[in-house]
Amino acid sequence: MSDGVPSRSSRARRIPRGPRPEAVPVWVGRAAALVGLLDIAAGVFPRFRHSRMHAIAEVLPGSFGPFAAALSLSAGVLLLLLAHGLKRRKRRAWRAAVALLPAGAVAQFAYRHSIVGVLIAVALLVPLLRHRDQFAALPDPRSRWRALANFVLMGAGSVALGLVIVNVHPDRTIGDPSLADRLAHVIYGLFGFEGPVDYRGDTSWTVAFSLGALGWITAVTTIYLAFRPEHPAAHLTEEDEVKLRALLEKHGRRDSLGHFALRRDKAVVFSPSGKAAVTYRVVSGVMLASGDPIGDVEAWPGAIERFMDEARAHSWTPAVMGCSETGGEVWTRETGLDALELGDEAVVDVADFSLAGRAMRNVRQMVKRIERAGYETRVRRIRDLGDAELERIRRAAEDWRGTDTERGFSMALGRIGDPSDGDCLIATAHKADDAPGEYGDLKAILHFVPWGKDGASLDLMRRDRSADPGMNELLIVAALQAAPKFGITRVSLNFAMFRSALARGEKIGAGPVLRAWRGLLVFLSRWFQIESLYKFNAKFQPRWEPRFVVYRASADLPRIGFAAMQAEGFVNLALPLPRFLRRRRSAAERPCAHAVAERDVRAA
Repeated sequence: MSDGVPSRSSRARRIPRGPRPEAVPVWVGRAAALVGLLDIAAGVFPRFRHSRMHAIAEVLPGSFGPFAAALSLSAGVLLLLLAHGLKRRKRRAWRAAVALLPAGAVAQFAYRHSIVGVLIAVALLVPLLRHRDQFAALPDPRSRWRALANFVLMGAGSVALGLVIVNVHPDRTIGDPSLADRLAHVIYGLFGFEGPVDYRGDTSWTVAFSLGALGWITAVTTIYLAFRPEHPAAHLTEEDEVKLRALLEKHGRRDSLGHFALRRDKAVVFSPSGKAAVTYRVVSGVMLASGDPIGDVEAWPGAIERFMDEARAHSWTPAVMGCSETGGEVWTRETGLDALELGDEAVVDVADFSLAGRAMRNVRQMVKRIERAGYETRVRRIRDLGDAELERIRRAAEDWRGTDTERGFSMALGRIGDPSDGDCLIATAHKADDAPGEYGDLKAILHFVPWGKDGASLDLMRRDRSADPGMNELLIVAALQAAPKFGITRVSLNFAMFRSALARGEKIGAGPVLRAWRGLLVFLSRWFQIESLYKFNAKFQPRWEPRFVVYRASADLPRIGFAAMQAEGFVNLALPLPRFLRRRRSAAERPCAHAVAERDVRAA
């Protein structure tokens, strides 16, 4: 372990990366996609088949005749579906392509007697066989929802492509069928039935075979995804959780995000010695870790190496969200990855916190006003709550969430009141009403997870929308004032993305580029609460601890950002359960965490 840590001026430096994955799968995947597009064009557009590109288009089963057109279309669609898997070095995509290309070449020669088509198919097959060792990536985590998504997307694509097929023969169409008739013809054709549109000559058979091929591909791929052996998404096992808790017991003080490694929708890899671990989740092909590795710093390299081996084995894109400065230095040194500053974490030292002074005037006045309105606060350990009150808090936290989907990954635990989380701290606000609601006098909730033995890290903030503004300030002040009673000396609050850019951009003398960057962040704050979180945190006069994103290449950043938004719950590609079904879950199964960016600070 290095004695020092990088200076602030060196955080954005580019560190030489290690060897990139082999380039062969990338260009083979692109070649497969190009061949697929040519095959689709050859099967759909009559004029394309007779153009100067005729020889190139004859890549797979021939371009003339109803049956040949349908085969060309089928091969093209399948190659397009396989192209992404080939780029990611997936073994199953390689097997499918190796089986598809010879079959297409045989069909090309049998129906068209075309040597050119066979040679082009072989030209793509040869590098696949020659570099077969580069296509060894294991499958991604998956579920049965993938089959439904495939049916919807492939069905929509088949209808759109089917409309093109129906409309590219205007000279052979009998009469002037309406758009409804053409759409009906596509739907019937996908199911193998004859529709209301008629054509002259063999065109009717060509259209029918092509539409039937699209329907067949949609059905086969959906059935395959629905009945293939399931490779479930990784989750934290009981044994893994016990090991992680043992590591946190010894080394949990190092990172305020350490306890969030106990989310049960994460997987974990341990160092060979078992003294360190990295937890992660795979989202859209990105192997996303958060925070620093857990455990002994001297054993971090072993856990990081296991993490990178797992990423290579599955051809996942490695990334780390929100690691500390020390963690970023170890990650970049051990892996050759790059690191960029993502934002700052607000940390309040309890001994230095006071409501006195001009800087705390606004917070002080707001807290006094709310207390005069009749609100009182209680700060307790989770283990000190009764079962009835704990259940009421759980239900209130879910109903006050404000969104249909749970948000949170890097700074959210995902549950409240688990028996193993008795050390978690909860602050609640109460006000006696003449007509108490469903949750009695409960008006707001703050939940903190342990940060070693003497710290706490903010997990979620929820409040009743009918309560007075300022509930969050009230409870944070209450938690900080009660912290010494629980032996807590430091409290981690929200994470403020791009805080330094916002702070420098509003100062006198800021340059045009910095001002423009700040203006963009303020604009994005309408949806992501970037500026509001920064200003809310700044009220409590914290010290700022930088956090970093670690990535492999600049080209990966958009993909990593999208995966992080999925993990945090801002982008939801799955179909959520209806709310009434979610409420039926047992308390142990119900997720209760909230992402930092979701935390309600608008009332501030």
